[in-house]
Amino acid sequence: MSPLSDGETRDLGALAAIMIPASATYGMPGADDPTILADILKSLDRDTDDARQALAALATRAGGGAGTFASLPADRRRDIAMAFKDKGGAALFNLNRVVLLCYYRDDRVMRALGQEPRPPFPKGHEVEQGDWSLLDPVRAMKPIWRRAG
Repeated sequence: MSPLSDGETRDLGALAAIMIPASATYGMPGADDPTILADILKSLDRDTDDARQALAALATRAGGGAGTFASLPADRRRDIAMAFKDKGGAALFNLNRVVLLCYYRDDRVMRALGQEPRPPFPKGHEVEQGDWSLLDPVRAMKPIWRRAG
């Protein structure tokens, strides 16, 4: 069962499609793909209230209640979403985080990015070594914690 109403879910799908649109050129699904959207809904958990708050503000900007944003023409949705991007605050930030997390854990997306679709552990992933001397200023700092005992 979805933590959001049908109207909120439609608005979320429409917003997710603007956040990460599908790309036929690269064979990438959009964040509104049914599998990815289902994962987003399942993963909202503690961010459900923020999602509702962000979607309500988006619907208000669209001129109505839940589902209003999704029913607008695509160009109008994009204009509203772009204006909302800077005003959405923490609620939109948290919703955006959930959308991104779910999108980039989709197997199709991982394969398209040249990654094996699997958890990072226990096999791990190769990470190119960087310049470890960049940590020297941090190593030279006095401890910022209090020693126990």
